[in-house]
Amino acid sequence: MKRADSLWGANIRRASVMGLLLVVLSPAACKGKVSQKQCDELLDRFSELVVKERFPDAGPEVVNAERTRERAEAKGDEFKNCTSEVQANEHACAMKAASSEALIKCLE
Repeated sequence: MKRADSLWGANIRRASVMGLLLVVLSPAACKGKVSQKQCDELLDRFSELVVKERFPDAGPEVVNAERTRERAEAKGDEFKNCTSEVQANEHACAMKAASSEALIKCLE
């Protein structure tokens, strides 16, 4: 029984290592590029920061309208190649940024 237990444990460890290698060696992990979901998060964060900076005293209707407009504009310009150009570490930096200018610097 002891031999079967040790083989079982070895197989689980081997499977865990193989699973980890698949994650680490996947194309996205090798490139370190962000996903579309992460790009959408960046767009939302950027538009939120821009609207707060430009319209600090605006009501919810104005904020929502401007956020939608700003998001659409940024998606066509600054973020159009997001998934092929933005690295994971740049995304992390940008999501912590306190201003739109700081966010853009993270992506340079």
